[in-house]
Formats: sequence, C-alpha cells, structure tokens
Amino acid sequence: MRYAVPDVPAGRWQESELEVERSRFITWLCHAPNTAAFEALLAEARRTHPNASHHCSAFIAGPPGEQTANGFSDDGEPGGTAGRPMFQVLEGASLGQIGCVVTRYFGGTKLGTGGLARAYSRAVAEGLEALPRRTVVERTPLRLRVDFAGEAEARAWLAEQEVPVEQADYAADGVVLRVGWPSDAPTDLSALETRLRGRLALLDD
Repeated sequence: MRYAVPDVPAGRWQESELEVERSRFITWLCHAPNTAAFEALLAEARRTHPNASHHCSAFIAGPPGEQTANGFSDDGEPGGTAGRPMFQVLEGASLGQIGCVVTRYFGGTKLGTGGLARAYSRAVAEGLEALPRRTVVERTPLRLRVDFAGEAEARAWLAEQEVPVEQADYAADGVVLRVGWPSDAPTDLSALETRLRGRLALLDD
C-alpha cells in the first residue's frame, strides 16, 4: 500500500490560521505515525494557548482507512460540530499518519452548529492545502541469497526498483540480502534471476 503522509519532522508541526466572525481558528498539523505523536501535538497546543476556548482534534495514526488508531474530539463544542468534521476532511484527503488540532478563540459571535462545522472543516482544509507531503510504501520483508560475485549486481537491480536493502548477512557460500519489498507489488524476481544467470534463491522466513 502506498499513501501520502505529512512531510513534517518529528516534534514539529505546520500551523495556519483562519478568522470567522472574529473567532480565531488556529490549525496545527503533524506527522503522527502513532497516537503518542498526536498526543504530543495536542499537549503543545494546550501549552501554547492555555486561554483558548477549545482545542478540537482529529487524528489517523496509520494508513488511510485505519479503523483502530484514530479518533476525534469536540473539546466542549456542541457534539458533532468540530472533531467529526475535522476527521472527515482528513479522511477525504486520503492522508495517513496525520494529527490535527484546531485551537479556537471565541470572538463573541455564535456561529451555530452548521457554522461551527463549516468553520472547523475549512480551517483543516486550508491547512492541508499548504501541507508538504511524502509517500509511504508499506513493505514486506524478503530474504534473497546470492553468491559473492552477484551481490553488486543484485544491489544495483534492487536500487533500480527502489527496493531498500535493510541488512546483509554474510556466510562462507554467499550473502543473504534482507530487503523491503513493496507489499502492493507482485514478487517478480525474474529479471534479477536472468541477470544473475539463475544464481539467486528466495528464502522462506
């Protein structure tokens, strides 16, 4: 599976701001490969803006469609007006591993339930427009055995396929390359086998 995630360093975030009827909506977005990264973002938002009216949130700590490590919170706003709309925007963007907090300072004018949902959705959508992204490729571990003469050729072919060599185990009769094969691609090693003239073995784990 391949999907986009925020290209934001660990412990950092992207911030944007929207004003609606004098209420300020400050959007925080981070890379959240796990729930701890999202919780750190939420804690930082609360620490930075202790006097804000609300810190509403949504996160997907996994691939798009993640069913377990996700969630949202209205943080005191009327039920269904903040966290769920925020989460729906994240889902609609087909992003994974993303955490989001929208900090609100009440501006004195009530927006109503529909107005709140639109404002929180818009705050997240505008934040996502400028969010840098990178692609994550889920991988399956494979072990390939080649002789010493074929190692360089095997590494070159794997590099051409953008398959990383994660470890190399050397023995008297050759080397076992541990690689991360894309989980959404068939395990087709025929081209490499041809290059190595058959001097290739796919080992069972």
